[in-house]
Amino acid sequence: MLRFITKRLLYGLLVLFGVVTLVFFLFNILPGDPARMMLGQRADQESIDIINRDLGRDKPVGMQFAAYLNDLMPLSLHNNSDSTNYFYLASDKYAPYTTVLKLGETSVVLKAPYLRRSYQSGRKVSDIIATAFPQTALLAVVAMVMALVLGITLGVVSALHKDTWVDRATLVLSTLGMSLPSFFAAILIAWLFAYVLADWTHLNMFGNLYSVDDYGCGEYLDLKNLILPAVTLGIRPLATLTQLTKNSMLEALSQDYIRTARAKGLSQTRVVVHHALRNALNPVVTSASGWFASLLAGAVFVEYVFDWKGMGVVIVDGLEKYDFPVVMGTILFVCILLIVINILTDILYAVLDPRVRISR
Repeated sequence: MLRFITKRLLYGLLVLFGVVTLVFFLFNILPGDPARMMLGQRADQESIDIINRDLGRDKPVGMQFAAYLNDLMPLSLHNNSDSTNYFYLASDKYAPYTTVLKLGETSVVLKAPYLRRSYQSGRKVSDIIATAFPQTALLAVVAMVMALVLGITLGVVSALHKDTWVDRATLVLSTLGMSLPSFFAAILIAWLFAYVLADWTHLNMFGNLYSVDDYGCGEYLDLKNLILPAVTLGIRPLATLTQLTKNSMLEALSQDYIRTARAKGLSQTRVVVHHALRNALNPVVTSASGWFASLLAGAVFVEYVFDWKGMGVVIVDGLEKYDFPVVMGTILFVCILLIVINILTDILYAVLDPRVRISR
């Protein structure tokens, strides 16, 4: 088991290194000058060169990449005397660290991974993520809970009423939900329920978890703003989980132990809930874990359409302003989340089914 977990962790680190490399070089070959964006289009070349020197963008790409890796690694090199050296801790003299080993003027230090600072606001990228991620996490959790509850319910009902109008209607809705792009669904749902039917729904087309009080009493929790983005984000997993639950239930209902349970005189409810559904939920839960990771990473369009102040808005805003540290930091953070969730899922597979450890 320990060997299996070690292999998963090593694979995860290799994937993370590949993503870091790809993201760094991708954003360093994109057109656009962050220094000019910070200073304005009328800035003189001398001021632009000063900003680029301060950002470390005047060095060769290889040295910039080495500095970026040094910032990200928990164990990194810190030049004790020269703050302009690219091995300077996190490019931030105030970053907390613990010295592990001194090698002359350079020290090996232990620190938190540093994602640098925003070009536009000067805030640490980690602080920006800490502010935005809870909004995305809440949106993903609500969407996933809705998809699980409704998906399992509709799947069970569809399986119990196979080949009826209920089953056909569920199939049509599931197919539509799986084929509907998120950005189009977001625009359509926002227009329909927050504009056309606004007098009945009283829902806002745009909004955040907290709204400003009209009487100047500060902010208040406004949960109704969560409804439309959560429903939009949960449509695709809902459609998938509905069909997956239906297929798993049909397979479970055809097993011998179900016939035995019915032969013993157990009620239909007990047979379905305590025997068939319990065994049919294994693939559903597995799929739900993968969908949850996808929701955390794929809420960009939904958040942007509804102006939900989460990771999606942060990424789009960073791209518009050439704020590369913010975009790179958020992408890496999402990548780490996906890797961790996948590793935990693999470990759960290995615990539940020892054959997984043998085959991998």
